[in-house]
Amino acid sequence: MKSISANLNVMIKACEKASKILIRDFGEIENLQVSKKGPTDFVTNSDIRAEKIIIEELKKARPNYSFISEEKGIETNKDTNNTWIIDPIDGTINFSHGIPHFAISIALRSKNEIISGLVFDPIKNEMFYAEKDNGAFFNNQRIRVSNKKDVNECLFAIGGKIISEPKFPNRKSGCAALDMAYVAAGRYDGYCQKNMKIWDIAAGIILIKEAGGIINDLSLHDIEISKVLASSPNIASKFKGNLINF
Repeated sequence: MKSISANLNVMIKACEKASKILIRDFGEIENLQVSKKGPTDFVTNSDIRAEKIIIEELKKARPNYSFISEEKGIETNKDTNNTWIIDPIDGTINFSHGIPHFAISIALRSKNEIISGLVFDPIKNEMFYAEKDNGAFFNNQRIRVSNKKDVNECLFAIGGKIISEPKFPNRKSGCAALDMAYVAAGRYDGYCQKNMKIWDIAAGIILIKEAGGIINDLSLHDIEISKVLASSPNIASKFKGNLINF
């Protein structure tokens, strides 16, 4: 493995510090305070505390960088070319129901490109991370997307609500960041979802690209992402062809 950048090292340390809050709170879910932001959108005090820790740690190291975070929103600072993109808990519904499938997601956008990203599952102690031109890794081991060629042998993650269901079985996990990390690691063969936010997928974008995968073109300066379609190159066209109205 190549050495990691100073920026990624800062991201990892911020993530590890925030994860202590999530591990503690997950063990006391009956005491969680949950608020509703939308029809299917929730926030817990754990989201807010974890995000605060992450932002504080990143600011210590890079005080001029800007921020986009799920709970706090957009913070424009002196350096507008470099922006941290943060989701303190992707999978809040899972977290609040005691389901151990959620993650912290942090990415660094430089101009219109994600150059670093990590997804950390604190319960399983699984960290996925990648940097531009440096590969994608899972707990210090290099990862690659799946090499399967037959879609009937593949496992796909289908997130959110879609108008028409695909022609093949799907799995909705409730955590986009982990879905994309799993595609990068070859656990899933593909992933698709509509109506996302940039913080849901930012880290996953570089994980998949650096693991040799394919993802549709995205405008990374938009908060609203209309759709995401990612897979290994081997089954990309077949995967897309099996999706109706996507």
